[in-house]
Amino acid sequence: MAVPALDLKKTPLNDLHRELGGRMVEFGGWDMPVQYATGTITEHLRTRTHAGLFDVSHMGEIDVRGREAIAFVNKITSNDASKLIDGQAQYSALTTPQGTVIDDLLVYRFAEDHLLLVVNAGTTDKDWGWISSHQTGEAVKLQNVSADYCQIALQGPDAISILQTLTETPLAEIKYYHFVRGAVDGVDSIISRTGYTGEDGYEVYAAPEKAGQLWSKMLDAGKFGSEKGILACGLAARNTLRLEAGMCLYGHEIDEETTLFEANLGWITKLNKGDFVGRDALTKQKEEGIKRKLVGFEVTDRGIARDGQDVLIDGERVGKVTSGSPAPFLKKNIGMAYVPFELAKLDQKIEIDVRGKRVSARIVPLPFYKRAK
Repeated sequence: MAVPALDLKKTPLNDLHRELGGRMVEFGGWDMPVQYATGTITEHLRTRTHAGLFDVSHMGEIDVRGREAIAFVNKITSNDASKLIDGQAQYSALTTPQGTVIDDLLVYRFAEDHLLLVVNAGTTDKDWGWISSHQTGEAVKLQNVSADYCQIALQGPDAISILQTLTETPLAEIKYYHFVRGAVDGVDSIISRTGYTGEDGYEVYAAPEKAGQLWSKMLDAGKFGSEKGILACGLAARNTLRLEAGMCLYGHEIDEETTLFEANLGWITKLNKGDFVGRDALTKQKEEGIKRKLVGFEVTDRGIARDGQDVLIDGERVGKVTSGSPAPFLKKNIGMAYVPFELAKLDQKIEIDVRGKRVSARIVPLPFYKRAK
């Protein structure tokens, strides 16, 4: 059921999105721009070739402080937070006792006794409840600090040159999945070399009352001309960009019915780090093997696969499309789906039931797109 417009949460940039002609939609309980007048394809291509600017202030942030901060985060997440150094982030997941996914998240280490968890917008309240319920005497203080931050993502090959005009922080020295504290246009910020587009870029966290200033200054700094300049981008381009890059979206490729191994996320599943929620189930599954696997596919017929459509092999329905869309940069129609493990082979022919019509496709390697380093 859609949330009534009056009840939708708004990021600090809501008025600016409307001024820029953003087409607003409900997303995870938030009023967000799905695209601007330029359109999704233009926004997607501009991010791949120059730069795109995304409002991700709807994401949630949870502060974990105290002498047992690392031990506590290691207990509730699949990756190994003890491997982080100050100023480093990692991709991880909150797991259930069954090894399925409560949410995927980023873990930022500020100090040995201070971690910040960045979680998805639509699951922030659920995640906060889950995390809080697993504090069983550890010396940590948990705080939902989502309202303390705006978050703006500047992505694309021109991101570094654009952002560098607004900060004295030497951006090239920030390694991928690392971050620093610095001033952006005089605003105290966290500058993180992370993103969800498959491109190089930065995510800037700051006080919400500074969101408008930062957003406008980044747009101004990126005006290189009508064909090359930065563009404000909406949710639709963010989705097609992450799909081309083979990145999971919560509620699609990962959820509370899907394990990390099924979703090709064994690389963030550190079974040897010690006990954590879901470790026993994941250990058992690794020993016994998975029954289904997430794959990428390319449509070889006329037609576009969409989320939720049935996947068939040899006429038998074997799974559903988790994400499907045209890929603007690759100029193909692509998607991801779960299929039985024994059939998850490269070049395996499949069919997608597109509104009653069987459309041919084949399994291809993930990610579909990988930027040149």
